[in-house]
Amino acid sequence: MLDPGQDAAARDAVASETKSQIEAAGTLKHENVWGLRKMAYEINKRNEADYRWFRFEAPTELLEQLDHNLKIADGVLRFRVFKVDADTPVVVPPPTSAPGPAASRERPSQGAPQTAPVDSSPEATAPEAPAPVAIAEPPAAAEPVAETPEPEAEAPGAAPEPEAPEAPAESADAEPGDSAA
Repeated sequence: MLDPGQDAAARDAVASETKSQIEAAGTLKHENVWGLRKMAYEINKRNEADYRWFRFEAPTELLEQLDHNLKIADGVLRFRVFKVDADTPVVVPPPTSAPGPAASRERPSQGAPQTAPVDSSPEATAPEAPAPVAIAEPPAAAEPVAETPEPEAEAPGAAPEPEAPEAPAESADAEPGDSAA
């Protein structure tokens, strides 16, 4: 990734120097100029970079030499060297245009309706029976509830709070299994 702040001739000089180093000690398999592209994040106060891509075979000594030379070269924002299999296909440059709204990872706007995928299977078209609803009884109060005074004026439409039912008192002399009739 070359600095777009430099003129095109300076960027081409850095790329041709790298290419000549590769050809001198290794074999250049493929070269591609991806051009000026927006970066994912800012590097050295730059939002764009001139992308150059080389695929080559080289000994370890050339990799060390390239690493050193690209670290100290003016105009190189970032570089990476990857080891790939020989049968791996050549990378095609990604498109330069921005992705459309369908490819966006952002959430849709609040006003936009969200659509669910349509399932046309016979099971999906059959109406579903409503799910049974379980109503739980409120637990009996362990301690007596203190009475609260009624407010003088209630808001219109407000329902009064239901009182908790009292639990029946069990006899201390009743044994399990006995029933009162």
